[in-house]
Amino acid sequence: MAASRSKAAVVLCMDVGSAMGNSFPGEESPFELAKKVITMFVQRQVFAESRDEIALVLFGTDGTENALAGKDQYQNITVHRHLMLPDFDLLEDIERKIQPGSQQADFLDALIVCMDVIQQETVGKKFEKRHIEVFTDLSSPFSKDQLDVIIHNLKKFGISLQFFLPFPIGKEDGTGDPGDGNSRSDHQGSSFPLKGITEQQKEGIRMVKKVMRSLEGEDGLDEIYSFSESLRQLCVFKKIEKRSIPWPCTLTIGSSLSIKIVAYKSIIQEKVKKGWTVVDARTLKKEDLQKETVYCLNDDNETEVPKEDTIQGFRYGSDIVPFSKVDEEHMKYKLEGKCFSVLGFCRSSQVHRRYFMGNQVLKVFAAKDDEAAAVALSSLIHALDELDMVAVVRYAYDIRSHPQVGMAFPFIKDVYECLIYVQLPFMEDLRQYMFSSFKNNKKCTPTEAQLSAVDALIDSMSLIKKDEKDDTIEDLFPTSKIPNPQFQRLFQCLLHRALHPQEPLPPIQPHILSMLDPPTEVTTKCQVPLSKIKTIFPLTEVIKKKDQVTAQDIFQDNHEEGPDSKKLKTEEGEPCFSISSLAEGSVTSVGSVNPAENFRVLVRQKKATFEEASRQLISRIEQFLDTNETPYFMKSMDCITVFRQEAIQFSEEQRFNDFLKALREKVEMKQLNHFWEIVIQDGITLITKDEAPGSSVTAEEAKQFLAPKEPPNEDTAAIFAEGGDVDDLLDLI
Repeated sequence: MAASRSKAAVVLCMDVGSAMGNSFPGEESPFELAKKVITMFVQRQVFAESRDEIALVLFGTDGTENALAGKDQYQNITVHRHLMLPDFDLLEDIERKIQPGSQQADFLDALIVCMDVIQQETVGKKFEKRHIEVFTDLSSPFSKDQLDVIIHNLKKFGISLQFFLPFPIGKEDGTGDPGDGNSRSDHQGSSFPLKGITEQQKEGIRMVKKVMRSLEGEDGLDEIYSFSESLRQLCVFKKIEKRSIPWPCTLTIGSSLSIKIVAYKSIIQEKVKKGWTVVDARTLKKEDLQKETVYCLNDDNETEVPKEDTIQGFRYGSDIVPFSKVDEEHMKYKLEGKCFSVLGFCRSSQVHRRYFMGNQVLKVFAAKDDEAAAVALSSLIHALDELDMVAVVRYAYDIRSHPQVGMAFPFIKDVYECLIYVQLPFMEDLRQYMFSSFKNNKKCTPTEAQLSAVDALIDSMSLIKKDEKDDTIEDLFPTSKIPNPQFQRLFQCLLHRALHPQEPLPPIQPHILSMLDPPTEVTTKCQVPLSKIKTIFPLTEVIKKKDQVTAQDIFQDNHEEGPDSKKLKTEEGEPCFSISSLAEGSVTSVGSVNPAENFRVLVRQKKATFEEASRQLISRIEQFLDTNETPYFMKSMDCITVFRQEAIQFSEEQRFNDFLKALREKVEMKQLNHFWEIVIQDGITLITKDEAPGSSVTAEEAKQFLAPKEPPNEDTAAIFAEGGDVDDLLDLI
């Protein structure tokens, strides 16, 4: 199909005559294949947001509806849709309204009607290109009388022509050459089977070839396509075509050197332009819905507050700092305008690939028709290339944007040269992760055989194929030519929902899934290294056996002295945290990410005293509670649970009991009743003397600790209402 970034007028001319419905058993008819090709072409135009306008002309219809129709002329030809932008209505018409006719029509007459549509309906409009695309099986009789006029007018008005047939054709003659398949261009494939072609179709093929050769010589035959090849080419939705808008600016180095430049976006993350919108479920119209925003206080009555009485706030911990629009404007970084200023230079080896960030890459050229700027920028590019250095740049798109820091490195090709800009991170953008080293663990040290096996696997899975003889490199997985499968799936579902509102969404199309499959060549090459990997790295299932604890195990060491009992208790607890031991080497304090495990490591490895570790843990718990948010409440519960377990393990039960009592008072004071309800539900209470000998708390007292407090009786309430003091309260007790 013809495709261009410029605006085009396209007329789709489809044969719906009686012969189009004929087919061999088990095969689709030419009519159905033609509808599929046209549907795929139109839907690609719709989702690509193309500016091309499309008309649809049918010939072989039972009726006649065109501007040239007269007595016995241009009969059974219908202009189904005039020239306009493609939309879902056109797709729905093709899907449901276009049906095979019972008549036949001259395809050359239909071609004249299509030319008339283009001439009449492009008046006053600007189209760079005009196309007619004919879908037919060439079974209908035709007249050659006006052939020379047709060819002359096609050339005169610059109208290009394409034919889509149910079969591929040969170049030599009308019957095709069975042995000529390899000499043809890809889209034409092998010749058609002779037994399926009628004499009328053979005559039609000769006529089509004559027309195409008259228009474009031998190259015109490349514009004759088969339905099957067209379906393979059109199965992928067309991408949204966009031109890169030039960004003029001035590259400055210091205060005295400036170069006029223009930058273009070379790579940018593409996003779906059209977003979701909320519509009425019955009428499917956005206008039938009205949104109204109401502001209410967070109280029992949900008191409504006027919008002018509200102000935005910034949550900082448990506090909310009021911040007005005026404050926000004063806080914003003030820019003088667009900027591309060199801050300095550094070795290219100092800027690691992992530092590249942002969602775009810019190519920077000298300003058009500015010779001085071209010479200056070329000198800078070649100097950076020869010294193997890059420029560190301050970049700002316009006065409204935030400034960036990035690097500009030289890019020199045979036909052009430029600087390429990539954004770099600020200090806050970097993340430093600490992981324990495998070098200190002898179990993780690989053998030479294991290293060589992995090296062989990596080599076999290379996505680049190098030809030593021709000194060429072939990309086996060209990502720049693979369409985004997310877009493909979205467009597939939107199209299906528009045409079939009540049906479930279809499964993912096989060609979408196959896009991301590894190349067959790579899959074949890596089979041997993979089998070697499986042999050298055997996997065995590890089943953790639960030790059965008997009465003898519990009481066998009761006669021994206390310190040994404590030692046994610690040793029994060691296996419980084997997973966390992976990170023990890097834990020096109780952090905020995994405080419970940090606390365990500190007290087990004795990197800190129990008093110091518990103090850090309590501090984290208080920070989490100050946020007054459920996720942090759950994190606090993990901390309290581990604190209790380790307090029993290390005979620090009194420290935990004191903490839990203080925690309950703090919860009551800050009115965090919903958090205390979680504590009660989990049954976390004081450590009793049944659990640890050093505790003086009985089981009944521990149970009573979690019981809800009774509200003050009426006498007590009356005393406080009358201004009574503490002595009056004691008298009541």
